[in-house]
Amino acid sequence: MPSSNARALAATIQPSPLPRFTIGRSKGGGWVVQDREGRVGGLFISESAALHFAADECDHDAAQIAITRTRTLLPFDRPDKGGHVH
Repeated sequence: MPSSNARALAATIQPSPLPRFTIGRSKGGGWVVQDREGRVGGLFISESAALHFAADECDHDAAQIAITRTRTLLPFDRPDKGGHVH
């Protein structure tokens, strides 16, 4: 059974109102999945593939996925020599 301190801490943790994943287009025309937490993401050949990936990552919780329909393109840069994405 959790301690009263653990229950109190859990009661103060609120889920983020923002979706975890954003799906949009890259400059090259591919589909980009960006994770708000910076943990996972990728470049996909189709919107369907991007949506499938994001849905699997968040246990199919539709509230955790946003698809941009504007002309704003999401950046997807190649890693530098050290493996870091900018």
